[in-house]
Amino acid sequence: MNSIGGDGFWLVSRPGEAPRAIDACGPAVRLADRDFYAGHTHIPSRGPLAALTVAGTIGGWARAYEISTQWGGRLPMSRLLADAADHAREGIAVSRSQAALTRAKRKELTDVPGFVEHLMIDGRIPAMGEILKQPRLADTFNQLARAGLDDFYQGELASALAADLEKAGSPLRADDLAEYKAREVKPLELALQQARIYNLPPPTQGLASLMILGLFERLGIEQADQFDYVHGLVEATKQAFMVRDREVTDPAWMRSDPQSLLASDHLDRLAARIDRQKALPWPQSGHPGDTVWLGCIDSDGCAVSFIQSTYWEFGSGVVSPATGVLWQNRGISFDLDRQARHALCPGRYPFHTLNPALARFDDGRTMVYGTMGGEGQPQTQAAVFSRYAWFGQSLQQAVSAPRWLLGRTWGDRSTTLKLEARFDPALIEALRASGHDVEMLPHFSDAMGHAGAVVRRADGWLEGGADPRSDGTVAAC
Repeated sequence: MNSIGGDGFWLVSRPGEAPRAIDACGPAVRLADRDFYAGHTHIPSRGPLAALTVAGTIGGWARAYEISTQWGGRLPMSRLLADAADHAREGIAVSRSQAALTRAKRKELTDVPGFVEHLMIDGRIPAMGEILKQPRLADTFNQLARAGLDDFYQGELASALAADLEKAGSPLRADDLAEYKAREVKPLELALQQARIYNLPPPTQGLASLMILGLFERLGIEQADQFDYVHGLVEATKQAFMVRDREVTDPAWMRSDPQSLLASDHLDRLAARIDRQKALPWPQSGHPGDTVWLGCIDSDGCAVSFIQSTYWEFGSGVVSPATGVLWQNRGISFDLDRQARHALCPGRYPFHTLNPALARFDDGRTMVYGTMGGEGQPQTQAAVFSRYAWFGQSLQQAVSAPRWLLGRTWGDRSTTLKLEARFDPALIEALRASGHDVEMLPHFSDAMGHAGAVVRRADGWLEGGADPRSDGTVAAC
């Protein structure tokens, strides 16, 4: 679900300065048009035809590194990449989820160029705990350390990647890589009680993440984890998702200024549509996908909220044999229908579920938070932030507490309101009685995403929370 052949987004913050955002999303390549996909009713989800957008991750790393050096960062790129190269060469212990997902997706990925050779062991599914080595990927990290990150787009690595992808049948070419640069953009922001929150603008769904909290605040809920709380956030999610699905796309194709959609009068009107007792009929269309989120705050208060992904698990499944790089399938979110909201067009940026979040509190605290989980990302962000900021829970409590998911996420097509079984049975029945189509999931379900958060107080103390649903952790040094 994560590779240097994917995309990424950053929020970076330093005390006394406005937060900065990096959009490291790659556009559809020049050959990716409806003529290229003639004979197809939709873009194939796996294989070379799914590898139709530039991978922006390394470009985002390069821009973040520039900001780091401006802030006094001293580590050279060779040191920053050394551990990744070592892990790739010496191997990693295959996790439970990697083994399970390789088994689950084997049928659709076995025939994709490079997948078996690079992500399986001797042609078989790796077992949990087995050591998976990726020597070509190690060489790629070492090449980036020697030649610089631009080599991914304009050097030896770029030539190798373009040649491998073209040979496999992808529309990507060397010129597409050479023209790519990650963009620094202005974050979206919203003032709330006690804090100002930030997220990425389109083509991400960061707008929806901010809107959910802005709408929920207007409901005046006084206690977490009761009917009013869950129902209120779910109904706020519906209103935000309808705006997202109507408005959010490549910024060049937007009909509205996304910041204007966070204006108080607009949020007031949407909040007034929420019925406090009855569920709005659902579903709407969903956006599957998955990712990894990381957050960090240093002793000077510099903070990063960062998210990166190949979209679906294993992305397109295509692995470049010369470099060991697995390529994303983010471009399958485009539509071959000319009239569609996200119609395929060369140079157009795809819709992104990815969105990292950051908050600055009036009392000097800084919070970075985020999660994986497709449509669940804005919902989990709202749960973690509200439980911590407004209802007095610790970060770990806020992350570990039972969660819900409206709509679909990775590996799932149902659009029900999914609840972890740890919720109070009386709450579950109240939600059903109000019209929610409730589906029960196990305790600590993977479907709820893997959240995390870090807070730095004004006095320098740090607090963190990592999700018991995941392999993630909180660390300090």
